[in-house]
Amino acid sequence: MTIKKLLHVFHPTAPAVGDTERPVPRWIMRLAYAMPLLLLPACLWRLPFAFHFEMGQHQDGGMPALWLSIPYVFGLSVLSELVAFLCIGLVRGWGEVAPARLPFIGGRHIRPMAAVIPALLGGLTLTALFGSIPLGGGQSLTVFGIADHVTYDNGWWEALAMTCTAPLPIWGPVVVVLAIAYYVRRRPRPGNQTPAPGSAQRKSANV
Repeated sequence: MTIKKLLHVFHPTAPAVGDTERPVPRWIMRLAYAMPLLLLPACLWRLPFAFHFEMGQHQDGGMPALWLSIPYVFGLSVLSELVAFLCIGLVRGWGEVAPARLPFIGGRHIRPMAAVIPALLGGLTLTALFGSIPLGGGQSLTVFGIADHVTYDNGWWEALAMTCTAPLPIWGPVVVVLAIAYYVRRRPRPGNQTPAPGSAQRKSANV
């Protein structure tokens, strides 16, 4: 039971009954809940670098001091998971009406664009950071310029790295899709009255 509770804390499952004003498409709900789990391997794979263990990579430059690498790497992994969890807010009621326990904004209706604009900007930023265009000859074009492909001690290390980090390039596009779906769901519909703020939609279309 304890292990089950811990798993629910780190990766909650989609609810059987929705709590949004309008029902969320099933595939959008699953996509939002999948992101924290898909990014978790990359966050865990990154942690040994904090202690100067290079996971089989050949690094050109030296590693920073431990007092810098440890908080940076751990902080980056935690931040990545927090951002991924925020994606769930785009498919849940607390992304439409702020939870009552929050100071100042608790219980207030969230304007759609107040969530859509940050999500779109964040998704585009993540797309630029983790996206690349292969140029051939062991090089790729990134937002930082032309980068050489990372080399490894052997194929096992490379396979592990590729497996763990494979979901990173789709992170940004997924956030953009979730933001667009959030806007489409919450925008006023011509000829229809907009649902009252905070009203719950008890439909089982989210499973």
